[in-house]
Amino acid sequence: MSELVREELSALAAIYCEPGGCELLAASETDGISFRIQITVKELLDTDVLLKLLFHLPVNYPSTVPDISVNSDQLTRAQCMDVKDKLLEQAKKHLSEPMVHDLILWIQQHLKDVIKQSATVCNEKTTLSKGASAEDGIWMLLLHLDHMRAKAKYVKTVEKWASDLRLTGRLMFMGKIILILLQGDRSSIKEYLILQKTSKVDVNSSGKKCKEKMMSVLCETEVQSQHKRFQKFEVKEYSTLKELQKEFETAGLTALFSEFVPPLLK
Repeated sequence: MSELVREELSALAAIYCEPGGCELLAASETDGISFRIQITVKELLDTDVLLKLLFHLPVNYPSTVPDISVNSDQLTRAQCMDVKDKLLEQAKKHLSEPMVHDLILWIQQHLKDVIKQSATVCNEKTTLSKGASAEDGIWMLLLHLDHMRAKAKYVKTVEKWASDLRLTGRLMFMGKIILILLQGDRSSIKEYLILQKTSKVDVNSSGKKCKEKMMSVLCETEVQSQHKRFQKFEVKEYSTLKELQKEFETAGLTALFSEFVPPLLK
């Protein structure tokens, strides 16, 4: 971590010092750092809006813009994506200088303008089409893990991430096959991937903490009408391939199973 980034993080931690205000998620000399900032924007659409902003600063930051993920219970997925796009636009104006605090100040001042045009439409959708809106914009992610050495700790970490990001699905074990199937807002899916790639979730052969370097993204797609929505996140073990296949079939994911799971056995 460069001294410039270290100083910026220290300043952010001091500014956003309330509980949950600034949380360091991962730090690496090769992958950069990831942290979450929570801010509240007052008097927007007659309610306070809590924004959860995840920043991943690559090793060549600030010469490169950060990766940004935006979540909010008060905004729709589309509005969160609009906020993210605007933040990235602003980030390009601050290349080669620490920018995170400036980006946060900018969105606090301009959030109302960013979501103004879509707010009315989204409110109408929520009121008139609860069933349809609940399904709209939900994404699905299927991951394959090569192994888990510290299984108990690894499983607890995955469960915590899924809970924090309000993701549902399954962590599935069948013989040597380990799969993670997640459903949720696309921004939360993206945030999960950042955590999975940058956090020390396992141990190496020497027992030292290490990051997941043997993960494969098998599929990332929008949930379709024929797919069943998982109501919670569960860890499950299967004795046979047929049991695992039935789990996919019950969720309307037969094609997903056929395309990605049998090749893992070869």
